[in-house]
Amino acid sequence: MKRYIFAFTMLLAASLSVQAQKKSDHNFEVGKHLDIMNHVYKNLDLLYVDTINPKDVIGTGINAMLRSLDPYTEYYAQDETKNLRMMLTGKYAGIGALIRKHQKLNRIVIDEPYANMPAAEAGLKKGDIILSIDDEMMTDKEVGYVSDHLRGEPGTSFLLKIMRPSTGKMMSFKITRRNIKLPEMPYYGMREGNIGYINLNQFTEGCAKELRRAFVDLKKQGATSLILDLRSNGGGSEQEAVDILNLWLPKGITVVENKGKIKQACKEYKTRVEPVDTLMPLVVMVNGETASASEITSGALQDLDRGIIIGTRTYGKGLVQIPIDLPYNTNMKVTTSKYYIPSGRCIQAINYKKGSGGYREHIPDSLTKVFYTRNGREVRDGGGIKPDLEVKADTIPNIAFYLSASGQDSTEVMFDYVVDYIAKHPTIAPAKEFHLSDADWQAFKARVVESGFAYDPVSKKQFAELVKTAKFEGYYEDAKQTFDELEKQLNHNVAFDLDKHEKVLRQLVEQEIISAYYYQAGTIEAGLNYDKQLKAAENLLKSPEEYQKLLAPSTKN
Repeated sequence: MKRYIFAFTMLLAASLSVQAQKKSDHNFEVGKHLDIMNHVYKNLDLLYVDTINPKDVIGTGINAMLRSLDPYTEYYAQDETKNLRMMLTGKYAGIGALIRKHQKLNRIVIDEPYANMPAAEAGLKKGDIILSIDDEMMTDKEVGYVSDHLRGEPGTSFLLKIMRPSTGKMMSFKITRRNIKLPEMPYYGMREGNIGYINLNQFTEGCAKELRRAFVDLKKQGATSLILDLRSNGGGSEQEAVDILNLWLPKGITVVENKGKIKQACKEYKTRVEPVDTLMPLVVMVNGETASASEITSGALQDLDRGIIIGTRTYGKGLVQIPIDLPYNTNMKVTTSKYYIPSGRCIQAINYKKGSGGYREHIPDSLTKVFYTRNGREVRDGGGIKPDLEVKADTIPNIAFYLSASGQDSTEVMFDYVVDYIAKHPTIAPAKEFHLSDADWQAFKARVVESGFAYDPVSKKQFAELVKTAKFEGYYEDAKQTFDELEKQLNHNVAFDLDKHEKVLRQLVEQEIISAYYYQAGTIEAGLNYDKQLKAAENLLKSPEEYQKLLAPSTKN
């Protein structure tokens, strides 16, 4: 026994010695390369032919260093810290409106005022051209410059001059900036069959309290089941996700656990209060842009068999970041841990490898591991949250994308049509009832055709690549007649494409118009009328047998 104890002691001592040596080597490498970097900059500053800007050069070096790790570890210079604060809180001080550059006019215009915010309250409308801010001309400025001047300290006022294109009149507004909180829950309401619906688009501070109020209100209105829409929700606060889960899960349940290199990065999150409802049928809608805290919420509900996940596979972000204060009012956001949801799985889809420049390695499905929900249903790690019921969204035709995008003169035709429509119609029908008349649609169609609108369909790009390849390989001349015939068929007819995709394009124009009268809430409410994934969620909640069937474990488990 003494010999065994001696051998074990010697082995432990050797192991500790190796670890100490590794730590010493690591610390030496850190000190060595920091010293090298310091000398590199000093020599550049002394010898480089031009005077260098330390903020730009060192900032570039810092950002390059962080890019070798993962895309979520980021540095925020002194003038960028406001971006980090807005990301964490969803708040900024300004007028509460989206602006954009109108390519045809070469001017910055109001795109979308937010409801109940200074811009909307002052009377600014979609399409208003920004001329000056406090007598400083903005007609030759870019979006970022104008945006910075619209923002400022809450309580400060400024004079905004605009021109309203529908009347040609110049107008002045005195606007007082105030704290603007981006709407994390832009819409909730009742659907047919006593189904409640909540749209949550970010996990910022306080969103759990807002969602709780909405859920309680829906229950008072008679909701007997709920749809939580987390599509395109990129996440945010982990604690807010835990508090939202607490609405439907009992107190004291572990819903997520963080595991990192140091003790401070390891944390277990439990529900903290009594729930609102642990029995109401619940469906969570997700897609490929559902990430981070949204995946914690949907994944925990799936693992604990508390709800059904519908849609398409989520993004797969299983990493956790914390903000860190640095000297001189700078900040950084650092990935400190991975999170694990109740089944024990981490849903991170990409491994970020260290090294020169770093590289990404997407985890293939074949290498993912099987875990089990509370009921014994199979789920897998890696690659995000796979829905219990996969329902793909309708695809959008190419012409719709180009009509709604900005960037070319011809693509402003829909924006201009909406601005003119607003000028001619002081009011419209309620959001969920509004539709373009046939005459309105024909007017829009004629305007698009007459504007010379053109777009570049994918088929034409692929055809050009095919021609290039055929010429390179030497068989183009023999097949030239066939190529010419195919090119004629691929030349798109805008009027034909407008008729072909009329249903989708009508919806697109309607939603743009609705946003000017009923803001983001109205746009979402109107869009639900055509939502294929929402219909699937509603049908499932109207069929208790199918709902329970999806929650049942497979016989082999």
